[in-house]
Amino acid sequence: MFGTVSETKKNLLAEINLPADFESVFLNRLNAADHRYIKDLKINLSNSLKAQTLNEKEAVLIALSIAINEKATDLIASLEESAKAKGVEEKELLEVASCVSLMNANNILYRFRHFMNKDSYTNIPAGIRMSIMMTPVLGKEFFELLSLVISAVNGCELCVTSHEASVKSHGASEQRIFDAVRLGAVVKSVITLL
Repeated sequence: MFGTVSETKKNLLAEINLPADFESVFLNRLNAADHRYIKDLKINLSNSLKAQTLNEKEAVLIALSIAINEKATDLIASLEESAKAKGVEEKELLEVASCVSLMNANNILYRFRHFMNKDSYTNIPAGIRMSIMMTPVLGKEFFELLSLVISAVNGCELCVTSHEASVKSHGASEQRIFDAVRLGAVVKSVITLL
């Protein structure tokens, strides 16, 4: 362990339900150096999780989707625990995991189509079943919002554009969309240091 744990590091870890003694080489080194970035990261995470356009349940599920996407096992466990404490049901947790899985398939396929920019690939049916998108337990608007955030993190322009239009057609504001994507970006930045 690198020195004592600063209050800022403790608060950062508490935001995502990780214990204060959670071991992370980079967070420990930043903590030992009393580096100002830990404070920035904590503020970014806190502000993103508390965005006015997202309720607590939505925020934790968006964060969970990025943890699943990035295979951050400790964070997945802590966020699932937080989600359950906020009343999230098992079927909703499983839908988040399913959405992440589906978006990973779609993001790869549609990035390929975009990169190749050939009618021959664009005109071939995708051939990927997406029945979970029809009547999601989390509701269509939120499922599309999750899909958008995951697609943004995965860098698929076609999927981002498609899901942004769909989320807006279901009544979401651009501020809500921005808040959700910002949360995904900040959670990804936290995972980078975990």
